[in-house]
Amino acid sequence: MEKIYTIKDIAELAGVSKGTVDRVLHKRGKVSEDALKRVNEVLASIDYQPNLMARSLKKTQIYSICVLIPDSANDPYWQPCIDGINEAKKEFKSFNVKVEIFLFDPTSTSSFVETNKKVLAASPDAVLLVPLFHKEAINAIEIYNSKGIISSIFNNQLQSNAIKSFVGQDLFQSGRIAARLLDLLLKKGTIAIVHIDEDYENAIHMQEKEKGFRDYFDTLENGKFEIKTFKVKHPQFKSTLKEFLESNPAIEGLFVTTSKAYQVAKIISKNPEKKIALVGYDLLENNLEYLNNKTIDFLIHQNPKRQAYLGTTSLIEHFIFEKEIVAEKLLPIDIVNTENAKDYFS
Repeated sequence: MEKIYTIKDIAELAGVSKGTVDRVLHKRGKVSEDALKRVNEVLASIDYQPNLMARSLKKTQIYSICVLIPDSANDPYWQPCIDGINEAKKEFKSFNVKVEIFLFDPTSTSSFVETNKKVLAASPDAVLLVPLFHKEAINAIEIYNSKGIISSIFNNQLQSNAIKSFVGQDLFQSGRIAARLLDLLLKKGTIAIVHIDEDYENAIHMQEKEKGFRDYFDTLENGKFEIKTFKVKHPQFKSTLKEFLESNPAIEGLFVTTSKAYQVAKIISKNPEKKIALVGYDLLENNLEYLNNKTIDFLIHQNPKRQAYLGTTSLIEHFIFEKEIVAEKLLPIDIVNTENAKDYFS
């Protein structure tokens, strides 16, 4: 049985007082460099692990975390995120932490801004948000930072010194993987990148995917592919996409940068005589329907539930266990086809 070391044991091994060991362990008060070095050497040699659970139970402060995510009523992609947050809440329900979800309309910048105002009024200790709108998200995060509120993000990555952490995928690499898949499917031809329902100029996640996609084909240097970009919003989506495809009959492949590949699949499936390769994102029920009938060739799984869960638990554990918040947690980029889709629902 492994020995359980007490503060007295550590003090004797290091040749210092128990008070010195206590100050080192709890990072409080002044300690000489020599004493600090000796205590840390002993801690390393015995592989000391603090009793985080006992420490957390002594805390009386109730920590508040607000999570801002798009409303799944507007886009079902976000429902697994809500499930992930609720799973984290359930896991830590016995601790002094309150997690509250705030929903905003993913098609409305004003909804995002107003929801952030509500969060700010709640005066939380930390905020976890999906920075769907680049400019507005940066502004909100800077305001939180000025108020001493920790800001973490997931799903979409932003560059700001005010952001404590990011959980998600490397979207540039994700775009490169989509390009590789279409390269394998087609070998040559015209491919269109399709952006649906978002303001491209204010959507970094779309831009990063397109950059990665184009970067892959730029490095091929074989001139066998022509890459086009198509941006569309509802309610003109159906007619506009049909017009685009009719005016570009050479298109052999499509890359949809959001979870809405099924909307494209629905249109191209009505012309079975011309097979167009299609790669999109996310395991929505509608996407899986067109994956199984082979209208969609591949889906890239972004694991939104895991992203939201990890983002939430990271903040919770920081407050109750004093764990450091990891600046970046990149999740694997999963490629899903008809052969392995069922494995994600077992």
